[in-house]
Amino acid sequence: MRWTFHEGELDSEDARLLLDQHFAEMRAGSPPSACHVLGADALDDPAVRFFTMRDGDGALLGCGALKWLTDDHGARKSMRTADAALGHGVGGAMLDHLTMTARAMGMTRLSLETGNSSLFAAANRLYLSEGFERCDPFGGYRPTDFTSFYTREI
Repeated sequence: MRWTFHEGELDSEDARLLLDQHFAEMRAGSPPSACHVLGADALDDPAVRFFTMRDGDGALLGCGALKWLTDDHGARKSMRTADAALGHGVGGAMLDHLTMTARAMGMTRLSLETGNSSLFAAANRLYLSEGFERCDPFGGYRPTDFTSFYTREI
């Protein structure tokens, strides 16, 4: 299967729908004090690069974003796989793309925050399998019982 990555498709209807779904599900499954999901409007920021991943027919498989924190430190944001593409390696491919992009931008560290309930089990397994290690909160986040923080040198 041939997958392609595209930058800046925040105006495409399918990307907006996936981001809306992601936003709604994260809000519903996370306590307000621990929910840091960014909606489409918040991703439209000069400090953020937004990417979609599509199959050979142009169908949206997933999305993800990379946010500048400092000159050499970035954060993975709003990474989501479309329901129809779950279990096909989309999350790993998007994470690899974000990591390579961060490295090409001169970043030496990539971090992320996510939940630690069963809703986030697959994401936590992915991050650990990709060499991310648990860390303290970063970038203004506050610790909660619900939140896990990860970082990785790249």
